[in-house]
Order: sequence, then C-alpha cells, then structure tokens
Amino acid sequence: MNFLDLGLSEKTVQAINESGIVTPTTVQTDVIPAVLEGKDIFTIAPGGCGKTISYVLPLVDIISRKNKTNILIITSDSAKSVLISDTFALLNRFHEEQENDKEEDESDVIIGSPDLILELTEEKRIDLSQINILVVDDINLIKKNKQISNLEKILEMLPADKQNIVYTNRRSKETQDILDKILKSPQEIKVDKDKEEEARNASSPHSKHSETAYDKEALELEKRNNSFKGHTPKFLLLQAEPAPNCD
Repeated sequence: MNFLDLGLSEKTVQAINESGIVTPTTVQTDVIPAVLEGKDIFTIAPGGCGKTISYVLPLVDIISRKNKTNILIITSDSAKSVLISDTFALLNRFHEEQENDKEEDESDVIIGSPDLILELTEEKRIDLSQINILVVDDINLIKKNKQISNLEKILEMLPADKQNIVYTNRRSKETQDILDKILKSPQEIKVDKDKEEEARNASSPHSKHSETAYDKEALELEKRNNSFKGHTPKFLLLQAEPAPNCD
C-alpha cells in the first residue's frame, strides 16, 4: 500500500515522499480515503502513529480542488496549532497558485484552541457560519485542558451540514455527550497501542529531522491570533519542516 493507492493526488504524494515518509501508517491508510469520501470519522489512536498527517494530506487535496472549502481545526493548545499549520505548509508546497485563481474561490483554514477561536469570533475576525469541514484534534486533550465548555460554544456556531472528523488518544465517558453532538453515524477507526511506534518505523531512515522545528515567526503570529486564514503565509512555505513522525 502506498499513498497514491489511498486516492491522493500526485502533487500531494510528491510532497510527502520528499518529507521522508515512504509508507502510510495504519491510521493514515484508514483515515485518508474516508476523509476524501466526505465521511464523518471518529479515530481512537495513541500519539506517534501519524494522526496529524492522516487528515492534513486529504485536506490539502480537497483545498487544491479550488471549490471553496472552509475548514476549522480545533486543537488542544497553541503548540499543536503551529505544528498543524507547518505541516499544511510543507505538504501543500507543490499545489502552486495560478494567476487566474480568484480570491472568492479560495478555501479558508482556521486552526486554533477553543479559547482563542472564541476570542476571534467575539472580535468578529473569523466567521464560523460557513464551515464545511470540522476537525477536532484531540478531544480528550481538550477536555484535559478544561476547554470542553468552550468547544461546546463553538459547536453552536457551526452549520449542521458539514463533515466532522474527531480524534482522541483514548475513549472517555466524559466526552461521549459532546461526541454525540458532533458526529453523525461516523466511521470508527481504532489504532492499538502497539502501533504507537509505527510512524517512526515507516519513516525514511534518511530523514534529517527527528523533531518539529517550530517557525519562530509562525509562533509569534499564532500567539497573536491563533488562525491562518486563506493561503498559508509565504514564510511558512519556506521555513516549515515538520518531522515525519509527528502526531
């Protein structure tokens, strides 16, 4: 099994191959086709098995179709938001903008923790009423950070008709009620703990980076507004270097 077999475009596969990742992990094999098919997904998987890439890759392809897809990715904290933004930048780099691309056709990608997303909506800096795809990464960590009530407030602002993708590192009774509000007959994907080292084993041994090097400029931007709306900032395209084994 390779990434092309999962339905990804050649440009996206080129980016991931050059990032040092040669074989999809179990969670990527299961999640990528489901995202491309527009299904609701609930994934239970431990850290280190390639969760972030499992949804970023298909979302890059969806954005590249130029059909105005608005995506909201809710994270547990600021560091995770920056990692996801950097990963988007790196894996999107072969999808070049065309001269005839129209601004009204561009997709918006909003990435942030619940408290900062709420702050931005109160300041009217982002509009959540037109979201097409919601990703919650990771709902159990959001609960651990005492952000479930803020997540619930955000859900009330979102349209009912959207694709929902939710990740958790373990099943929790405390989050079941909110999961029932988010997901509609989801495909459930579970990765056992023994897969935790899988992403590292599948990565190229020649990869230069064992850890994500956060962009200082990106981190400062993220601290200010926790959101990357429209096209990823150009400096991210030049500087982003997420590790192959990021969550």
